[in-house]
Amino acid sequence: MGYTCRRQSILELFESKPRLNVCAPMVRYSKCAFREVIRDYSVDIAYTPMILADVFKSSEFARQDYTTNDRDCPVVIQFAAHDPVDLAQAAQIVAPYVDGIDLNCGCPQKWAYKEGIGAILSEHPETVKEMVRAVKTAVDIPCSIKIRKHPTDLRQTIELVRRAEKMGIDWLTVHGRTRHQKSTEPVDYAAIKLVQESLSIPVFANGGIFTLDDAEKMYRETNVAGVMSARGLLQNPALFAGYKHTPLQCVEKYINLALAYGTPTAIVHHHLMYMMESFMSSVERKTFNCLTSIPAILDHMSFYYGVECTL
Repeated sequence: MGYTCRRQSILELFESKPRLNVCAPMVRYSKCAFREVIRDYSVDIAYTPMILADVFKSSEFARQDYTTNDRDCPVVIQFAAHDPVDLAQAAQIVAPYVDGIDLNCGCPQKWAYKEGIGAILSEHPETVKEMVRAVKTAVDIPCSIKIRKHPTDLRQTIELVRRAEKMGIDWLTVHGRTRHQKSTEPVDYAAIKLVQESLSIPVFANGGIFTLDDAEKMYRETNVAGVMSARGLLQNPALFAGYKHTPLQCVEKYINLALAYGTPTAIVHHHLMYMMESFMSSVERKTFNCLTSIPAILDHMSFYYGVECTL
């Protein structure tokens, strides 16, 4: 999996910085090369993609999908689980290679709901409590959960987070939309603020963060300890550093790291489509979307933008 010594205490970060910028867990996307790049642009903590705990603890092949190094810190691995034993065993395997463990209680996708993972756990606070207890017993590193606002009853959200706090989570992330809401709908700042005021541990806020101004508004409205971005960082990995668009030196570094770390072509391609969206015309986007090989992608980036692979 990579570098075996934890490098930086997330709990110490809470003490040293009043505001933390956080990269959200993103399926397929928040892998090692991308996490390394965003740390150059004021990201304090980066999460891995969501990983199924039962598969991770059982499959060496699945574990190879998580890689890290001495520049990838602090990093939080996010697991999806519904069984305390699975989660604890996965946590024990990965503990030497991460700085924190997060339990996904917010994934809104229908397949996850049917499997009993993600957002459905907001309806089962006792299960969450048991899984947090299992992790805290199994490993000696910080543990958190990530949730969404409850679809109908905010009191259930508050009950869930208070139970988790009693079991010893070190921080919590709350997404200000329900699992039924579209990403284009407004974030509920009041709900996030209520969660923050209901707990004594740090809270991260997630949802609707595409610019530094969005982050500043979230801090003003909710008084949270940190702001987490997902799609915003995909489109502009430098947003927390105040850039309006992705700087080309950021794109170039991502390309070189991604290829050095063996990132699959499809993921490199998708990252670049997000990063370059504000630069490309609709015609160019159609052309770029049709590129299917690394040489073709590199030729396009070099010819049109002067972005080079130096490997």
